[in-house]
Amino acid sequence: MHPAHEAKRSAGILTGVLCYARAAGPALAAGLLAAAAAGAAELPLELHASAKVSGARPGVHGFVVHDVQSEFQSGTTEIHVLLPQNRPPGAKFPVLYLLPVEATNGVHWGSALAEAKRLDLANKVGVICVYPTFSQLPWFVDHSADKSIRQESYFVKVVVPAVESRHPARRDRDARLLLGFSKSGWGAWSLLLRHPDVFGKAAAWDAPTAMEQPRYGLEAISGTRENYDRHQLHEALRTRGKALGASARLGLFGYDNFRAQMTQTHQWMETLGIPHERRDGPQRKHHWESGWVEEASLWLVK
Repeated sequence: MHPAHEAKRSAGILTGVLCYARAAGPALAAGLLAAAAAGAAELPLELHASAKVSGARPGVHGFVVHDVQSEFQSGTTEIHVLLPQNRPPGAKFPVLYLLPVEATNGVHWGSALAEAKRLDLANKVGVICVYPTFSQLPWFVDHSADKSIRQESYFVKVVVPAVESRHPARRDRDARLLLGFSKSGWGAWSLLLRHPDVFGKAAAWDAPTAMEQPRYGLEAISGTRENYDRHQLHEALRTRGKALGASARLGLFGYDNFRAQMTQTHQWMETLGIPHERRDGPQRKHHWESGWVEEASLWLVK
């Protein structure tokens, strides 16, 4: 594109974002305008050749759904997407990945989709909300031997590029935000520590961040103890934490079952000098819909 045309296009996009931001409120306006003005460097991810992603079909709670087949998962999985209602022409949005704690579409621990809809999260925060499903219990690691349980590869090489190629999503590191609790809080931190150039921030609520050995079904997903040790969070913080930079990119947000582990992780990070955000409470029910999602989401996008 000719430079003059590109400048005109960029100005038009910025004007559209400005109008949307003014209507959205001062906090969101500041974030949107800063992102638009900064022109963050894109880091596009290529969809893995094995993946087949359907067009969008209507889902529940205002989400649309893409059906996915990939060699990284043993069955058909889904990517649920909720877009902001007001989208100025050319505008692109950060993506908030709501990471599941159950296989397929289980809701024993509540519904992330229902909570995102109840909070009007996409509109209030100005993000695209994405909820991917997994064939097995999601711990976001690749099995040491079983090639159909490669959850880390599936998320990084299929889910993220599928979303970014089909929806108005920004493709820079700071626009890829990870939110989870319990297993998926652990997974959010693991993904960011292993891919600090791909993901911007990760928030964990009530997560077993200080496990010394695999528990809660992680044994079957990791395959071997040696594979788990490569993902152990405290070791990853020791070896990679300083590389995250001077701003807080990891957050600990409240507790129910895992206060002791999260406190231990906080103290470990203090000792290592790793910037992070910590909110010690209030205690809430171990559940998607117990009231913690909004605060953690607002921190991720601020």
